[in-house]
Amino acid sequence: VFQGRILARRFLGQETRYEVEVKTPYRHRFPLVSLEYLWVPNTCSCPPLREGGEYVLMARRHVNYERTLNRILLQDDGYARPWTPREDRLVREAARHC
Repeated sequence: VFQGRILARRFLGQETRYEVEVKTPYRHRFPLVSLEYLWVPNTCSCPPLREGGEYVLMARRHVNYERTLNRILLQDDGYARPWTPREDRLVREAARHC
């Protein structure tokens, strides 16, 4: 779970790749750097993330069977909400309990 700002969006095949500036990592099981690519397995802009917008994102690390692909994946059932101070507070409170 992290707060990020969408810098760019690009459609690659049947997927969408977002370039994201990681602003605040709340809870993570793998290291995040300041700029990451976030992959969405569709091209319909679901969830709708707009360039320049800030979001709270809950994504997963995806490693393929051959271990040749390691990326951050936001699945259809993933969490992507516009960032607000209220959302920030809720995520911080939940991180203390989880």
